[in-house]
Amino acid sequence: MGTALSPELERRHANVRDALAEHDLDALIVSGSEYSGFEGAVTYMTGFQIVHRYAYVVVPADEDAYVVFPSEARYVGEHGTAELEQIFHDRPGELIAARAGDAGWRRIGVFGLDYIMAVRDYRALDGLDLVSFDVEFDHARAVKSDAELESVRDSVRINERGFEIFLDAYAPGRTAAAVMAAAEEWFVAEGCGRLTMNMVLTGTDAFARPEFKIARREEVLGAFLLPSLEVAGPGMHWVEVSRAIASRDAALSGDTERMLEAYLEYHEAAREAMRPGTSCHDVHRAVAGGFTERGYHLGHVTGHSIGMTMIEFPKVGEGVETELAENMVFSMHPHAIAANGEDCLYMQDTWLVTDAGGVPLTKLPMQIFRADS
Repeated sequence: MGTALSPELERRHANVRDALAEHDLDALIVSGSEYSGFEGAVTYMTGFQIVHRYAYVVVPADEDAYVVFPSEARYVGEHGTAELEQIFHDRPGELIAARAGDAGWRRIGVFGLDYIMAVRDYRALDGLDLVSFDVEFDHARAVKSDAELESVRDSVRINERGFEIFLDAYAPGRTAAAVMAAAEEWFVAEGCGRLTMNMVLTGTDAFARPEFKIARREEVLGAFLLPSLEVAGPGMHWVEVSRAIASRDAALSGDTERMLEAYLEYHEAAREAMRPGTSCHDVHRAVAGGFTERGYHLGHVTGHSIGMTMIEFPKVGEGVETELAENMVFSMHPHAIAANGEDCLYMQDTWLVTDAGGVPLTKLPMQIFRADS
């Protein structure tokens, strides 16, 4: 290994190479694409943020890693931030295939085989033994370093304040676009750039429906809504923090009130359950109990690891036996839906796994916030 990397990248590459050895792989291809929102994996392995196009980080088991860009991507990012050798090629898959053949690689893991890798590059790798490595790569990066946790906490700070700005801007009769724009101005000013994924769930003045919506100008807000706020700050670590919002005098449905009771129980259950050694399955059962016992079902994954990609493995869900470890970070957001398929409650938190239990990284209390207006 001849290329000198920063200590943080050294740690990341070492964890990935341990995973390669465990699964008897000769190399790993890490796919990243700004087109699909999967740019974070490339930043995680190189320090370079894709601003446009796509790239592949190639990590041999016993040689220096390098990153391959399509030729048209030579100026679509600050390439001086990449700590690896950079190669530009008209068809990256052809270059990777040629190098794999020269090196005699047998089995190659691919992060992004199902959702990210460009078809033309997949076709160029025909004949190589490609192994989907999404879960394994995410598991290798799930435990956060101190430097990563600093970035996570900064993203939480930005997200939390964004919720407060959204709340201040909200009033019944305003459009979803106008209210979200106030929060988005803050997010961009704090360095999120385009790394925001913000939506709303609306319905009637008494309850919200389960469908996520883009905050459009034609969506006029009523007396109750659920903002869904997800951002990544300058360090590119995604977080999710939001709470339900109602007008001062809104009379909420009985199901909404009971779902809030279950949310309070989930919050306490997560503090106790999210400890090292607990399986994701058991965490899911612990936090879902208050909802299922009241007859509600969960329409979205209960939670998931979160990092430089918004949704990472492991998931917090039924049958997921992966065990939690200290300094894992999870987004938790039970998507409670009433039997009628109408009433819904959805609030988001970013949690840190510690020896003492789960720690929510936001200071926002678990409640439905009442607006002044």
